[in-house]
Amino acid sequence: MGQPRVIIVGAGPAGVRAAETIVAAGLTPIVIDEGQRAGGQIYRRQPENFRRPYKDLYGTDSDRAKAVHDGFDALRDHIDYRAETLVWNIADGHVWTASGTAQDALAYDALILCTGATDRLMPMAGWDLPGTYSMGGAQVALKAQAVSIGSQVVFLGTGPLLYLVASQYIKAGAKVAAVLDTSRFTARITALPDLLSLPSVLWNGIMLTRAIKAVGVPLLTGVTPVAISGDAQTGVTGVTVRLSDGSDRHFAADAVAMGYHLRPETQLADLARCSFAFDELTRQYLPVRDPDGRAEAPTPLYLAGDGARVLGARSAEASGRLAALAALSDLGMPVDQGAMIMLRREVGRYGRFARGLAKAFPWPHQQAAALADDTILCRCECVTVGDVRRTMDVTGAAEANRAKAFSRVGMGRCQGRYCGHAAAEVIAAHGDFPVADAGRLRGQAPVKPLPIAIGEAE
Repeated sequence: MGQPRVIIVGAGPAGVRAAETIVAAGLTPIVIDEGQRAGGQIYRRQPENFRRPYKDLYGTDSDRAKAVHDGFDALRDHIDYRAETLVWNIADGHVWTASGTAQDALAYDALILCTGATDRLMPMAGWDLPGTYSMGGAQVALKAQAVSIGSQVVFLGTGPLLYLVASQYIKAGAKVAAVLDTSRFTARITALPDLLSLPSVLWNGIMLTRAIKAVGVPLLTGVTPVAISGDAQTGVTGVTVRLSDGSDRHFAADAVAMGYHLRPETQLADLARCSFAFDELTRQYLPVRDPDGRAEAPTPLYLAGDGARVLGARSAEASGRLAALAALSDLGMPVDQGAMIMLRREVGRYGRFARGLAKAFPWPHQQAAALADDTILCRCECVTVGDVRRTMDVTGAAEANRAKAFSRVGMGRCQGRYCGHAAAEVIAAHGDFPVADAGRLRGQAPVKPLPIAIGEAE
């Protein structure tokens, strides 16, 4: 009999460490990567002809980034690596992929999803103007293309990524007009007991904040977004926020990077029919899995890294190894139980720290109720907040997928990645019921657009 087929989706920290573990067991996994080069979003590699030092690209995580890159490079001859390949569906025990105009359907004995995280966004007036980017998009521009998204950039939102990307722009020589955080500083004091579970990581965050202040960039906390100003022809001209004392402050800018922490990229887990449960602390539905990464699903499915729960790149490495060991154990292969115990403890420490981050930088759900009716909610389909509210009033649609059917919110090319969470908050606020009752937008294949000229699966 041939060896079991293990497929790993994603080549970030979790995917690389999972692949290492599978290779060490004597198997040749298939590693599917949507990117051109391994590293994922957090350790995204620069183009091969770029020569910027690791320290400039990854800061305090430069050694970890290099270790992940070197680890993957050492694996290349021992894995079936499929770069620039999209997994657009998982069904009937097969992973459906597309690369260019070619597609394939791959059966598997174990599937490890390391899909990473994506931006979590809350709409505001003007966020659909040219020059407005997600925080992750702004970081991609800098890392992968060595460009700033504008000549004068405002960073708006909350969470560690807000400070990380702003500091990366400052270090690269870009002009940062302001860093505006919706969370209150007092929330960090409340979260300190959990944040102290990883003191070195906490210290790195403090140093990022100090570095931003040291160069004279305005850094405000506890702000409420009011509007991004500008027009469709000239793009962004500035950002207005409301301060805690009730006054408004305007910052001139020609670009805005916005984001409210991150959320797991769960659409593939959804297509694989994984169970989901609502997480009260972060106000979102997350895939159900056991401590080793086994998902509640009809086929052997394992979840690792931020695609299961956002715990950061360091935890992703540990959970990638752990999920791979769980898969090997379930395939009847010998594994080191002591190593699994240690990895569970490590992931647990990161879990406590992540709880602290959720408390320190909360998702600003209360903004949904205050959004004006003419605010764009779904940028793909140009659906406004008022469209969704009127849909609820006329049809009685009080659940995300029903509202989608009647209003087209979340029906565009991003499949609700950017508007889904905000739409649920708008629905819950308008209906005056818990956001958990609004449900979640169900994943649909294809998860991303496919070429019309795509051929039949081999």
